Amino acid sequence: MSVADLAAAMASGRTTLIDLAPSPAHRAGHIAGARFAIRARLDAALAALDDAADIVLTSPDGALAMFAAADLAGSRRARVLTGGTAAWQAAGRPLESGFDNPLTPADDIYKRPYVGTDNAAAAMQAYLDWEYGLVDQLKRDGTHGFFVI
Repeated sequence: MSVADLAAAMASGRTTLIDLAPSPAHRAGHIAGARFAIRARLDAALAALDDAADIVLTSPDGALAMFAAADLAGSRRARVLTGGTAAWQAAGRPLESGFDNPLTPADDIYKRPYVGTDNAAAAMQAYLDWEYGLVDQLKRDGTHGFFVI
């Protein structure tokens, strides 16, 4: 499906656009109205959607969306945005950022508790407690050659 065809389909209101980009890429920029999903859980995500809605898949360059559409061929018809989100952007169409209304949780990456400024205080404290606890753990474990200076 072309960029122009997708724009028309999205305007009709009967199309569900699913973005298969990694969650950090989706957060940084996706087509307005696109819903995040992880390819491995796409079947379960589609089961929760209205059967009447047209499904269009996209990914950063469209390749992952093509593979996912082939996986769905037996269960549900899905069209693919040719060239993916990059083609949408190259055509001068805007992207939006954020993470609204995902179809699957964004657990595709490990986020260290000490990276970034938007991490929960509880996660950061749990990490610090674990790290400080290593010293006591080394003191109790007599099978190592380490010592605390």
